[in-house]
Amino acid sequence: MSLKKQYLKSKPVCKVTFTLPKKAAGASTSAHVVGDFNDWNVRANGMKKLKNGTLTATITLKRGKEYQFRYLLDGAIWENDWCADKYVRNRFGSDNSVVVV
Repeated sequence: MSLKKQYLKSKPVCKVTFTLPKKAAGASTSAHVVGDFNDWNVRANGMKKLKNGTLTATITLKRGKEYQFRYLLDGAIWENDWCADKYVRNRFGSDNSVVVV
């Protein structure tokens, strides 16, 4: 897993590419990036499957903020990003991944 950040010079935003490797996705048929940037909408920000089985999605986020997120596989399995900038405890007793832009 990885987070690739591309800061735009012309706007106060950052394009963040979220990547979930095939090993982490397993046999999942769908995956979404779900977080406070999309009000934890489990249908927003679907990930595209590449030929090598890796899943990816690019989301434009406002700079100067921290965003909590997780990956939702097959609408039922929550997965954190193993390379997140940091982690914070959530109200369900597990951790959320955090990306800092």
